Amino acid sequence: MAGTHEGGALHSPGYGSVAIVPGWLRAPGDVNDLLPQLWAATVGRHRDGALRVGGVDVRELAAAHGTPAYVLDEADFRGRATAFRDAFSGAFADLCGGADVYYAAKTFLCTGVVRWLAEDGLNLDVASGGELATGLRGAMPAARMVLHGNNKSRAELRAALAAGVGRIVLDNLAEVDVVADLARELGTTAPVMIRVTVGVEAHTHSYIATAHEDQKFGLSLASGRAEAAAAAVLARPELRLLGFHSHIGSQIFDTAGFEVAARRLLGLTARVRREQGAELPEIDLGGGFGIAYTSEHDPLAPADLAGHLAAIVERECRAEGIECPRVSVEPGRAIAGPSTFTLYEVGATKDVELDGGARRRYVSVDGGMSDNIRTALYDADYSATIASRRSAAEPVLSRVVGKHCESGDVVVRDEFLPSDLGAGDLLAVPGTGAYCRSMASNYNHVPRPPVVAVRDGVARVLVRRETVEDLLALDVG
Repeated sequence: MAGTHEGGALHSPGYGSVAIVPGWLRAPGDVNDLLPQLWAATVGRHRDGALRVGGVDVRELAAAHGTPAYVLDEADFRGRATAFRDAFSGAFADLCGGADVYYAAKTFLCTGVVRWLAEDGLNLDVASGGELATGLRGAMPAARMVLHGNNKSRAELRAALAAGVGRIVLDNLAEVDVVADLARELGTTAPVMIRVTVGVEAHTHSYIATAHEDQKFGLSLASGRAEAAAAAVLARPELRLLGFHSHIGSQIFDTAGFEVAARRLLGLTARVRREQGAELPEIDLGGGFGIAYTSEHDPLAPADLAGHLAAIVERECRAEGIECPRVSVEPGRAIAGPSTFTLYEVGATKDVELDGGARRRYVSVDGGMSDNIRTALYDADYSATIASRRSAAEPVLSRVVGKHCESGDVVVRDEFLPSDLGAGDLLAVPGTGAYCRSMASNYNHVPRPPVVAVRDGVARVLVRRETVEDLLALDVG
C-alpha cells in the first residue's frame, strides 16, 4: 500500500501534520489500493471490499482458522519456485549443462512445502538436524539435499551421512577430520563443499551480511584458510571435494556482489586445479535475492538474475581458462516471502501527539513480535492494508503494534491506514512468508499461529495453530 517518495512534510487533511516518515512512504490516493509487487499472485480485493486469496475470502479464513494466521498462496509459492528452476536451468543449459536450485529451508519449512519442492524439481538446503528430518519426512530425496551450518553436531553430521545427503558444506577446518572420520565409520565417501568467505560486503543489514571477514561463517579466502581446507579435504580419501560455496548476504537487489564472489570462487577453483591437481566440478553462489516489502524495493526477476549470473560465470571461466563448473543457487525469501501474508484482527487503537503537533495512530493487533520478530530484530519495513472491507475514510499515518509487553513490539512502523479502522477489522501484512513463522516464538506464552495454504478455492492447514495445551505439555515442572 505504501507509495513513492514525494519529499518534505506530509499532511492528512483534517488530521494534522504528520511526523517525519520514510522516504518511500506518502499518503495514498486510495487506502484500498494494493501494490501488486507486494502481494501473492492470486490476492485481490473483491467488489465487496474484502481481500480474497486463491478464490477464498479472508473473512472466511479468519472465521475458520482464527487470527493471527499466516495465509500462503500455494499457486504463487510453486510458481516462484518453478520460475527459479526454469530460469537457471535455461540460462546455464549451454554453459555448463544446467544449474541446480536449492530452496533455503530456514526461510519457511514444513512437510507440505517439501513435497511441493520435490514434485517441482527443486532441491533443499538445510541447516540443522530438524530441517534435515523435515526434508526426509516430506520425501525429498537425500541426494537432493545439502547440509549447512557453522557448528554442526556429530549427530547431525552422522544423520546426514547415513541418509546419503548430496553434499555437506564444511564451514571450518575442524570439520574436515570430523566428517572424514564419520564417513569412515559408516563405510561411505562424503561429498563436500567448502564455504569460502570471499570478502564481499553486501549492502544489507549487518546481521544478514555474511561474506565479510569479521563474522562466524566460512573459511577466509584472503588469509589462505580456504585453500588450506581444500588441501586438507583432498588428503582424506573418505571425502570427495565437489567445489566451493559462498553466501554474501540477504535482501540483495543487484548482481554486483555475486560478480565479485563468482570471480573469487572461480579463481580459487583454478588455483586448486593448477597447484593441487584437483578438478572441482561445482560452485555454489548461495542465495540472498531480495523481495519487495515496500514500494522502495525493486527486485530482479528470476530470469534476469539467471541471465546476469550466467554471463558473469561464463566471462570469469573464460578469463581463468577453465571449464564452467555446475552452478548452484539457494533462493529462499524470493520464493516464500511474497507468497504469504499475515492476517490479524484489530483491537485497540490510540492517537498520540508528537513533537510539533504531529500525530500518530497506534493500531494494536492480536499478534506481534511473537509471529514477526523481523521489525524489531532487523529494523525491517512492512506494509499493511485493511482486509475485511473497503474504506472511504481519509488515510492517517499509523503504526501497527502487537500485544506483547515490549515497546519494541512493532509489526509495521509506518503505514497510511483508513481513519475508521477499528476493533474487529481484519488487517493483512504482505511479504511475511520468509522467516516469520521460522523465527516465531512463544513470548508471553502466546501460541504460534497456523499456516493455512489456499489454492483454487480450497484452504487447508499446513501447520496447525499451537494451543495453550501444547505449551503446558512441555512444562514438566
